[in-house]
Amino acid sequence: MTIGKYGSESARFLKDIMNLMVPIEGGTVELRDYVNENKWLSSDYTLSDPGRGSDRKVITWTEMIEPFYVMKYPVTQHLYHVVMHGAEVEPNVNNLPITEASWLDSLVFCNELSRILGRTECYTITNESENTIYNKKANGFRLLSDAEWQYACKAGTKGYRYESIDKIAWYQENSNGAAQQVGKLLPNAWGLYDMIGNVWEWCWDMYDYERYGNYRVFRGGSWAEVENNCGSTIRRKSMA
Repeated sequence: MTIGKYGSESARFLKDIMNLMVPIEGGTVELRDYVNENKWLSSDYTLSDPGRGSDRKVITWTEMIEPFYVMKYPVTQHLYHVVMHGAEVEPNVNNLPITEASWLDSLVFCNELSRILGRTECYTITNESENTIYNKKANGFRLLSDAEWQYACKAGTKGYRYESIDKIAWYQENSNGAAQQVGKLLPNAWGLYDMIGNVWEWCWDMYDYERYGNYRVFRGGSWAEVENNCGSTIRRKSMA
């Protein structure tokens, strides 16, 4: 699939994607998680925890971040459907973020966008997500790592959010019960919009393979979440 196979408007739109990529300098980031030390009794993590919240311990670790690029907005309905289906969407939903995309859908999208723009695909995808291979030498599009996401979101700030929540995030109290158009609230210091709230964002990493199997990390909160669940360090997990 090449840009030439799209209509002129879609082709121009795809060529402009690189103008939306923001360079992020390298650095370090400290991550945190809460680990329940009790043994899990089944593969269904919602039913299997025999312990109490007080049994959890806090673990922290620091990761080095190499320079990278990140798109200034979440992937929109327009971009997703042009890339995946070669089709436009209704103008009123163009700038809404894509929703209901699985982790695997996200990888397929990244590979397809890479092919369209003449870049090397980052992922060799298999039926089992834990066996999917990420080629770090590829120059294509990819998901951020867990650490990269937090580093990009915080943009050098120290707190849970880089500004008061109503200025930067669509969440339960201000979203009118639905995802909102990207880029309508304030960006962070590095010019990235909607990092907190609006829609959860997939990361590449497994959450903890030894404890939960192939659950993947997603980040940031969404339009449906309460205020406390929308922030730079919130980490969730889900099947791919």
